[in-house]
Amino acid sequence: MAKASEIAALLGVSGCESNAEIVRVSGIPAAGPDALVFAMDDEALVEALESSAGLILGPMSAGEDARVLRVKDPRTAFSRVYAKWFDERGGRGVHPAAIVEVGAVLGAGCEVGAGSYVASGVRLGADCVIGPRVVIYAGTTLGSRVKVQAGAVLGSDGFGYARTTEGYIGFPQIGTLWIGDDVEIGAGTTIDRGALGETRIGRGTKIDNLCHIAHNCVIGEDVIMAAQVGMAGSCVIEDGAMLGGQVGLGERVTIGKGVILGGQGGVLPGKRIDGEGVVYWGTPAQPVREYLRGLARMRKG
Repeated sequence: MAKASEIAALLGVSGCESNAEIVRVSGIPAAGPDALVFAMDDEALVEALESSAGLILGPMSAGEDARVLRVKDPRTAFSRVYAKWFDERGGRGVHPAAIVEVGAVLGAGCEVGAGSYVASGVRLGADCVIGPRVVIYAGTTLGSRVKVQAGAVLGSDGFGYARTTEGYIGFPQIGTLWIGDDVEIGAGTTIDRGALGETRIGRGTKIDNLCHIAHNCVIGEDVIMAAQVGMAGSCVIEDGAMLGGQVGLGERVTIGKGVILGGQGGVLPGKRIDGEGVVYWGTPAQPVREYLRGLARMRKG
């Protein structure tokens, strides 16, 4: 529970006139006097004001109303309030149906869901939330407040083979996986350990469901990766880059700082694309204006 004045203080809003006590967050249609809602625009604000919501996070253009806290970005503000007072995940300990091997180290406040497996030698920082049926192999280290959704696999062997006249011989997959603070990993995502070195995921990176990150990849801080991204080995994703759904990267690709790679975009092995804030699209990926010009030429042809 949080008082309206406490929420206002968290968000840096002065002059809060509401005495509401908020016990939950809600969408507007389901809001009651105990609920916090947000409105991104004037249309949503009208709907919120017509509801019985106890407190409303609205845009700066909102008029004076005791229930409204005016903020620059209501959606972000709503997320901050939820994270501080209403996110109930974590801190429930190890489920009886989970397996945590002797030698694994779990920080204070960690939760491990039913059917999950944490190998000996794994290290988890404080307040990590490991969902059900997650597998974390030896050699994996997680920072604090890492959230891993159901069915993810962390630290599995990479797909590496040496070819001989008699067939394929497995290349050693004996490296490690390091995941920084505040990383989130979606359901069914797989992240391989390094072959001989380290696979690394930087602080604050958010990875959606069903992604695959191969051995020795290095992902920077605050990277966003949508569903079904596939990365071959030894790729580098620099800080703040954004990868859309079903993006595919060949081995040893580098995505520069702040680059935005649109859905189903593809980058060929060994290539590098740069330009903070530049949007790339297509396969091979190119700046979106060039990509669209190419489509127009094909239509005319």
